[in-house]
Amino acid sequence: MERIAIYGKGGIGKSTTVTNLSAALVKRGLRVMQIGCDPKSDSTINLTGGKRIPTVLEVIRDKDKETRLEDLVAIGSGGVLCVEAGGPKPGIGCAGRGIIAAFEKLAELKAYDVYKPDVVIYDVLGDVVCGGFAMPIRNGYADSVCIVTSGESMSLYAADNIASAVRSFGVRGYAGLKGLILNKKGIVNEVAIVEQAAREIDTAILHTIERDPLVQEAEALHQSVLEAFPESPQARSYQALADKLFDCEKAVGRAICV
Repeated sequence: MERIAIYGKGGIGKSTTVTNLSAALVKRGLRVMQIGCDPKSDSTINLTGGKRIPTVLEVIRDKDKETRLEDLVAIGSGGVLCVEAGGPKPGIGCAGRGIIAAFEKLAELKAYDVYKPDVVIYDVLGDVVCGGFAMPIRNGYADSVCIVTSGESMSLYAADNIASAVRSFGVRGYAGLKGLILNKKGIVNEVAIVEQAAREIDTAILHTIERDPLVQEAEALHQSVLEAFPESPQARSYQALADKLFDCEKAVGRAICV
């Protein structure tokens, strides 16, 4: 099982990237679990036809010790296993603690042993890298981290903070930084700006995603680009990202070759 945490500032297109990455991986024949770690709980919505799924925290609050694994995991488009950690009610509690509780419940119910995913992708809000938001890095849940960014100053600022957190935990043998995913926003000299930022944080741009209105058109249909426009250049771009991250040749025993 390969586990990757994908971080990024809110609004940078992180969940869109993760959703299309999951869709690309299942098209390669892999079993994928996508875990949304954002209090908005909308990471998987374009894999479930626009239907909001119950979050782990909601189910725990409603059912407590009677919570079953099938209450927490929904089957999305292409068979993606969809989980939303959820968060507290607005103004009450800590979103980071919610992520911790969700992760602990999934571990208690042996989610990975039961579903046996080849790939687990955590979709993590990167405006803050503390408490539960750092769980995939610091607690050994993820093997590696990618950061979605653009050439905008605030997204690069967030990327630098995330990279610093990864380096801090990396000395303890936790997840390492794979690199940046450039989700272009049409900024002048954007590639050069992000290349410079990558050098400054000692990493590289793994893949560049071009701006394309098909992304918004697919999301209006509550679908991934891979589902709505499978033959489009944008779909091929997400497939190329999947190949770069996972070398998606389906091996005997469903192993991942990275």
